[in-house]
Amino acid sequence: MNNPHSQATADIIRLSPEDNVVIALRDLGSGVTVAEVAAPLAGPISRGHKIAIRAIAEGENVLRYGQIIGVATRPIAAGEHVHTHNLGMGAHEQDFAFSTEVRPLPAPTGTRTFLGYHRPDGSVGTRNYIGILTSVNCSGSVARFIAEAVEREGWLADYPNVDGVVPIVHGTGCGMSGKDEGYDTLFRTLAGYARNPNFAAILLVGLGCEVMQIPDLVGRARMKETGTFRYMTIQQTGGTRKTIERGLAILREMAEEANKAVRRPAGLEHLMIGLQCGGSDGYSGITANPALGYASDLLVAHGGTTILSETSEIYGAEHLLTRRAVTPEVGQKIVERIRWWEDYTSRNGGEMDNNPSPGNKKGGLTTILEKSLGAVAKGGAAPLTQVYKFAEPITERGFVFMDSPGYDPTSVTGQIASGANLIAFTTGRGSVSGYKPTPCIKLATNSEMYARMSEDMDINCGDIITDGVSIEEKGQEIFELFLRVASGEKTKSEELGFGGAEFVPWAMGAVM
Repeated sequence: MNNPHSQATADIIRLSPEDNVVIALRDLGSGVTVAEVAAPLAGPISRGHKIAIRAIAEGENVLRYGQIIGVATRPIAAGEHVHTHNLGMGAHEQDFAFSTEVRPLPAPTGTRTFLGYHRPDGSVGTRNYIGILTSVNCSGSVARFIAEAVEREGWLADYPNVDGVVPIVHGTGCGMSGKDEGYDTLFRTLAGYARNPNFAAILLVGLGCEVMQIPDLVGRARMKETGTFRYMTIQQTGGTRKTIERGLAILREMAEEANKAVRRPAGLEHLMIGLQCGGSDGYSGITANPALGYASDLLVAHGGTTILSETSEIYGAEHLLTRRAVTPEVGQKIVERIRWWEDYTSRNGGEMDNNPSPGNKKGGLTTILEKSLGAVAKGGAAPLTQVYKFAEPITERGFVFMDSPGYDPTSVTGQIASGANLIAFTTGRGSVSGYKPTPCIKLATNSEMYARMSEDMDINCGDIITDGVSIEEKGQEIFELFLRVASGEKTKSEELGFGGAEFVPWAMGAVM
């Protein structure tokens, strides 16, 4: 259905005429005869899983989406379940064909806006939080103590335009090198959170003796305009109690200023949306991901920016991005990141096919190639305008890529540090999370999970299968929710209070 040549019945979907597997759309029993498959089913098949439509020889490529997802590790009979017991990665090479499929998006109809908080630097926030940012784990508890004291005293109720006080705490900042890639990555992440437009103001709290020094952050990072950025260290302030007292006084001053902000119309060029998937299943690449891709294209056509990430989860599908790169140089950056990841996993005792996860596999995904092809669908069809390192400030509008692990909290942390003021997150197994200060929209890939976890899911994309809703209709629904959430409508994860544990910087290098 994300492919104009896909064919579906009530039982299965074939995503490309070239495919030698189909996907079960419901649980199917042994011996059942289904369309497209040359023999009765050899055994029961769970929904979301693959079925061989004909005999596949050992060593033969298995195709889904018209793309290679692996090779048969033994002979597979028609009607047989295709999964981890008979499908493996195999050797694969990609034709990057740099910049050969760059196609401008159709011009949008009309002009759309959202209601956001306009910041002095020209950015626009979708939320109006005050942040307590920490330079090191050693100041994390004190940051939480300050936030808890605000809640306990209740004075924030006097500032209705302030969404809340968010302590941003983490587990690093010391016991690390002060000049390696890990340090630079954490530095970009902290500086990026301070600059995110969803924060009206930032109080930076350090211990004083850590590797990630406050003077370095303040002096080199240009973290925020002076009036809405303050900092202190626990050691210099005089200990825990005095730091809490001083922090509360500073937050009161910040709240006075932050409360003056009101929502005003803003063009969609001020929206930057991180595209995420987690707890993926066999439906992800059929329903929610392509629908999100369509919504991404709508936003980009209106001048906005969308960020695809999770480099380890585009592995095997990177050629689909290099072909859309606006220049060969931009496309080459994708390849450089893939090569970096191959080295990174190798020297740390890992492998690029250490994905999908057990939950992904239970949902029908088998190899990282298969997972990646579905994941890339979140990026729609827009030209790829630039590639960024983790947490690097995003300056180019349009569809971009930011390097990150496939671990969702870390990947989203990088996107927010890069400037995302909204997150869209597809899930098939049912991921639950939220990412203050940035609202997160959850998109369910299948109707069964949506019904079971409707309190956590914002949109059901499973009706693309169950009710025949088109990718375009669902994409338009997602796009409209983008604008409502950006204008203040709360997401399910916000209603549930998520966001206190999901700041997870990418930890690299030796802990010393």
